[in-house]
Amino acid sequence: MKKKLLITLGIIIAMAVSSVVGFAVAAMNAPKHPSDYKIGITYDKALESDKPMLALFYVDWCGYCMKFMPKFKALSSIYKNKYNFVMIDVENENNKALVEDVGISGFPTVYILDPKYDNRVLMANNYYQNLKKFRVELDRYLRIRKLLDKASSMEEK
Repeated sequence: MKKKLLITLGIIIAMAVSSVVGFAVAAMNAPKHPSDYKIGITYDKALESDKPMLALFYVDWCGYCMKFMPKFKALSSIYKNKYNFVMIDVENENNKALVEDVGISGFPTVYILDPKYDNRVLMANNYYQNLKKFRVELDRYLRIRKLLDKASSMEEK
């Protein structure tokens, strides 16, 4: 009886230790900055595409940016065929002109940028934590863009 109890206790302790170690390894490998996520393509590449882009303006020290990243990643999976996803580090000197042109004043900031129609839509930051509302707005833009495409093709005829 004691032997079974000791074996059971040993198994429980081994499982607890492996769980703690597993959590520690996962925490060590978890992204620590928004730039660790590597979601999407470059801004220049997105400009060459016919799709609108969802541009995330972020800084690595921003806690709100980090909280938003899992949602941005989820959106990129859902809308990968409809939008180009672009991450723009506001503190990178290469992005200075774009950041000034768009007028970033807080982090994170998300825009729908559509080079085809020279259009910019600022996504309200109250959508950032509500994926359902965010998706409603992304779908709304796609419906409007479809109307623009239709009107543009009728003008060409």
